[in-house]
Amino acid sequence: MSDTTADGEGDSEGTEAESTGAEANGIAARYEEAGGERLLTFSADGAEATVAQNVDGYAMLKVRPGPTGDELERYYGFDMALDHAAELLGVAVRDLPVPDAAADMGM
Repeated sequence: MSDTTADGEGDSEGTEAESTGAEANGIAARYEEAGGERLLTFSADGAEATVAQNVDGYAMLKVRPGPTGDELERYYGFDMALDHAAELLGVAVRDLPVPDAAADMGM
C-alpha cells in the first residue's frame, strides 16, 4: 500500500483541504478534510462509500454512499463504519486500504 499526499486549493468555507490516498486490492481510498469534516472515501468498481467525522474528531462516524451522499448510518467505532463501507462496496473489510491520516477516526 502506498500513501500519497497532495495539498488542496481549499474548500467552500475557506479552510485548506488536504488529501491523502492509498490503494490496494483494487480499492482506492482518499482521505481529506473539507467543509468541517474528515472524509475517508473508498472507491471500487464504480461504487463509493464514505466514512465522515467532524474535524474535531469527537462525533460519531457517518457512513454515506459517497462524499456528498445522504447519511445511511452512524457508528461510534471505526471498525463498524469500515464494515458498513466494505458492505456497500461488496468487498471484505480487510481489503480496505486505510491511509495513515485516517487511522485514528472513531470515538
